Amino acid sequence: MNLAVIQLLVLAGVAIFLILRLRSVLGTREGFEKPQAPQPGPSRSREKSRHEFEVIEGGVDRDITDHVSEGPAADALATMKTVEPGFSVGEFLHGARGAYEMILMAFERGELDGVKPFLGQDVAESFEDVVKMRAENGVTVEASFIGVRETALKEASYDEESAEAEITVKFIGEITSVVRDAAGDIVEGDPNAVKRQRDVWTFARRMGTGDPNWKLVATGE
Repeated sequence: MNLAVIQLLVLAGVAIFLILRLRSVLGTREGFEKPQAPQPGPSRSREKSRHEFEVIEGGVDRDITDHVSEGPAADALATMKTVEPGFSVGEFLHGARGAYEMILMAFERGELDGVKPFLGQDVAESFEDVVKMRAENGVTVEASFIGVRETALKEASYDEESAEAEITVKFIGEITSVVRDAAGDIVEGDPNAVKRQRDVWTFARRMGTGDPNWKLVATGE
């Protein structure tokens, strides 16, 4: 087996490894998932938030009920509105949708500097590790964002002691992407094929503070 063939096999092996590593961070692949805190039992504060959820100015708060059914997530969202009256679930989801495109494309293209303020430490380190490995091995990703087919609120929680709110959102996006090895050859993907990408992201923020920015603190399937 000549040297050129050996080098080609090595590059292909590196590319496959990096593809698998990428899949461990984003999309319908397994990612790191921040452990969910156990749900607290009934309390006076939760009963209060339930009442506020059910009746706001004489009626149901459609900003909550349009996105979640009655339960722990609805209670948590109601409490967030009590702590921060200007908070809107609909506006949050609109912003999350924009953040999804911005962060996803920054990761795919290996350009994380512009989105670091919106990443939690664990997510930032995981993304940086993958981008670094791709650069070291000459592997590049070419991606274009087509759009978001679905944005849905899955879970919400609020810690009264720390004032930290967490909201988990499911996205189904459409992108085109190819992975190229150091020689510029495509090892995965098709530049003309639109594929769906399913992600479940958790955003967190301390409410009642001057910082309005939510941070991505966990990714998963």
